[in-house]
Amino acid sequence: MSFTHSSPCRSPCLSPCHRPKYAHDEHDRPPRDIGNLIYTDLQPFNLTGAPETKLFLSYVADISSDYVRATFDRSSKILDFHQPEQLEEVLDLDIPKHPLPIDQLLTDCKDALKYQVKTGHPRFMNQLSCGIEVVSLAGEWITAAANTNMFTYEIAPVFILMEQVVMKHMRKFIGYTHGDSTMAPGGSISNLYAALGARHTMFPEYKQKGLRALPGELVIFTSCQSHYSMKGAACAMGLGIDNCIEVPCDDKWKMIPSELDRLIEDAKGKGKIPFFVCATAGTTVMGAFDPLNAIADVCEKHKLWFHVDAAWGGGVLLSKSLRYKMAGVERSDSITWNPHKLMGVTLQCSGVHFKKDGILIECNQMSADYLFQQDKPYDVNYDTGDKVIQCGRHNDIFKLWLLWRSKGDEGFEKHMDYLWGLTEYMVKKLKEHPDKFELLNEDPECTNVCFWYIPHRLRTMKQGTERRKILGDVQPILKGRMMTAGSFMIGYQPLDPHPNFFRNIISSQAVKKEDIDFMVEELDRLGYDL
Repeated sequence: MSFTHSSPCRSPCLSPCHRPKYAHDEHDRPPRDIGNLIYTDLQPFNLTGAPETKLFLSYVADISSDYVRATFDRSSKILDFHQPEQLEEVLDLDIPKHPLPIDQLLTDCKDALKYQVKTGHPRFMNQLSCGIEVVSLAGEWITAAANTNMFTYEIAPVFILMEQVVMKHMRKFIGYTHGDSTMAPGGSISNLYAALGARHTMFPEYKQKGLRALPGELVIFTSCQSHYSMKGAACAMGLGIDNCIEVPCDDKWKMIPSELDRLIEDAKGKGKIPFFVCATAGTTVMGAFDPLNAIADVCEKHKLWFHVDAAWGGGVLLSKSLRYKMAGVERSDSITWNPHKLMGVTLQCSGVHFKKDGILIECNQMSADYLFQQDKPYDVNYDTGDKVIQCGRHNDIFKLWLLWRSKGDEGFEKHMDYLWGLTEYMVKKLKEHPDKFELLNEDPECTNVCFWYIPHRLRTMKQGTERRKILGDVQPILKGRMMTAGSFMIGYQPLDPHPNFFRNIISSQAVKKEDIDFMVEELDRLGYDL
């Protein structure tokens, strides 16, 4: 591959738009063909390398833009699937002893994207986080260029203020009149922050004394359909998985409040100390919303911390017609909300919000005076590093702020309503073909549509254990075929007592009704003979 810069304009016209592009400053001189140059020919190593640096970055931007264009092209494959050993043969991934030329680096960039799954493709409905919002992508580019840390105001003044504004705006939608927030590397860590805050509130001496401050074993309660991160939090906090008690759910996959109450009483009877309850607003598999008001009643009765994991479903708060699904969220003590899911922000973008201000700093502050000096020439309350266990934080706010500015609250409300409208359309399409599809959730609460594809040989087979087992075996094979075809992608999983089924997720505004129609036809084309 050769990248040669076109020659500058030589027009005799002296108007600004026709002057020679590089005539005014030696730093604006025409760049050399950068193909055979190496990294030392670019800034910061080469003091006169501004033209080459700019050209290199423009090529990289072009590669990225071409990838985005292909992503939205429905005629392009979602992926060019290779087995790991095949991909290792196709790609040159070795780290060289000597510098490689810039030309090779540009080829590497193209190759990396060539074999990458196009998660922004309108027919990629495989994950909770799908799609590309171009404005958010632009924010990510600017974020990378700024390349700053979010732990102190002195090195991220604009982004720190931006984060405070956006977090406050999100708390308004939650229903917290005051409070505090932080962005974290994913919903799992956000849930951990909530559990740490709850433990600190009940046992503030734990921070200094550790296990000696506890009069017994602490217990967490969460839905049996909740994300596994609550078990992870129990492990990380030293409670153990056995002390993360799963509460049974009803036939709609929602936590049963009376069972929560019973299990809390049972734990107390065993001498354990309940302290934290996690409700889920949008379960990972079925998209179910737990009954928050009823769970809040139980938490108030037992004086327990009430957390809502709305990593997936939090976006419904932005829609007047959908926020009823989270009625009672304002009664919670904390909530996890991932804008990189329903809101479509570029990965990663997750936040945890607290009703009470000061919890984060009280729980996590270590007062490292080599980072968080108290005699700085500004209000040090704007420094955020001591509020979190990770110290340094990636700037995840700019892409969210920029996208929200582009849409406004009104745009995000339309965004949510559109996704739900498409979900209803998909359910309708599947119901039109009862011989080919069997729905597990005929009235999905979120945009998770769960179903089995029924191949031709099973369409006249009597319902029963054998048929159900074959259905469970068929779905992974069909998933393999769709990956090989590269035409679309949806995920599958079992859910006791149900065998493998497909879970289609609609969280990208690029998805249209025609994509749902295509998926229905393509499933039958690929799976008819299974």
